[in-house]
Amino acid sequence: MELHVVINGRKDLAGQLYQQLRSAIESGRLAAGTQLPPSRLLAEQLGVSRKTVSDTYAQLTYENFLTGIIGKGTYVNARPAPIVRKQSHRELAGADVVETWRNMPDLMRHPPLEGALRYDFIGGATGKGQFPLDDWRRCTAHALRQIASAKGFYSQPEGLPALRNAIARHIAFSRGVNCQDDDVVVCNGAQQALDLISRVLTRSGSLVAMEDPGYPPARLLFGSHGATVVGIPVDDQGMRVDLIPDGTSLIYVTPSHQFPLGMPMSQARREALLARAYELGAIIIEDDYDSEFRYEGRPADSLQSMDDRGIVAYVGTFSKTLLPELRLGYAILPPAILEAVILAKRLTDQHTSTLPQWALAKFIAEGCLLKHIRRCHTLYAGRRERILARMAGDLSPWFEAVPTTAGFHLAVLCKVPIDLALVIELAKKAEVGLYRLDGFFNDAPVRPGLFFGFGAIETLDIDTALDRLRDILQQVA
Repeated sequence: MELHVVINGRKDLAGQLYQQLRSAIESGRLAAGTQLPPSRLLAEQLGVSRKTVSDTYAQLTYENFLTGIIGKGTYVNARPAPIVRKQSHRELAGADVVETWRNMPDLMRHPPLEGALRYDFIGGATGKGQFPLDDWRRCTAHALRQIASAKGFYSQPEGLPALRNAIARHIAFSRGVNCQDDDVVVCNGAQQALDLISRVLTRSGSLVAMEDPGYPPARLLFGSHGATVVGIPVDDQGMRVDLIPDGTSLIYVTPSHQFPLGMPMSQARREALLARAYELGAIIIEDDYDSEFRYEGRPADSLQSMDDRGIVAYVGTFSKTLLPELRLGYAILPPAILEAVILAKRLTDQHTSTLPQWALAKFIAEGCLLKHIRRCHTLYAGRRERILARMAGDLSPWFEAVPTTAGFHLAVLCKVPIDLALVIELAKKAEVGLYRLDGFFNDAPVRPGLFFGFGAIETLDIDTALDRLRDILQQVA
């Protein structure tokens, strides 16, 4: 690779070369440790004499910009970073917009790996131990072969046909969703699906209704598009549909496993929600984020399967069933917004990476996904039962679990006043990660409690972690 140096004319060749090399080193474009081309090679590249290059290298070495190592070459020395005053965001024409983003709460951020606690009840995470790496490696090898035989063009924004077909078959089988391949749009996780739907349905001043408590990243996302987000309280049957205001254009719900409390939406409430959305001309986003894992009771119909008017956008993700790092999700879209969402996706990222798409299509088609879900179901069921048993046992003086039938987290509400901030701080010192429910509430009165994710914690660690929690509660009581 040639070093980028431009020589103009035939005057002061050494001076031009010296100034360009020094400037590149001082600016950091030539980083410390970079090896410069041999003097003969650079001289040929620039069309100057070798003596011109050698003299320039010698001058820069004298000034401590370069170091020559006999038998190895000439290298750039480390230089102190220049102090350059850069513009503050407050000086920008768009300062108010930047300030809005800077002040936006960064909720539900997962800790870095080096900061993870030994016993962590974090939500939305899965353990690597049960992931079928051998099957995934084989499917990835297949994906590489597919890419190698392709022509090298950009792919379709809506996703590879093979994966759209696999997703349509999978959710029809596992969730009773009524869709065709053409209804599926593959996204970079469920969050992108929410973003795309919001982009085509909301603008400044639009009304979006969502559960309160609810999923904070969705609330912040809708607000970032200029929408006014209205929190709708929930009860033991789910969202209070009668409180959805007139003028609402988008409704976001988690009917199968209410986030974060966990109860399912009743059949009567589902029917009322569909009727209210149709009356308003609103689209419902049904976020079915982890309902593959059902432990008791009959499975309820998805809203999408009950919808005969084309007003439900069904959103799912593989972050919960496989790995969050894959960033693969999907949306099953009604005809009214399908074309607009596909265009929005083309404009925002062209398409989702095809390598994991090909791999996942084969992974699903060969039955690996269903096998993996069955394996995880057994594992998560055991963890859930262990936490519920402890909440009904020695932890019952302090907490009561919210009834839930699906997913891999559960919420517990405080039965007595507890200084949860102190409990969480003491638990952290005991290597136990605990999380409050407070941050999920927006307008509705906060119901104090804890959020227990059990996808990432090992089964044998649950009792140890809850023993430490019990001991802490006894100390602070």
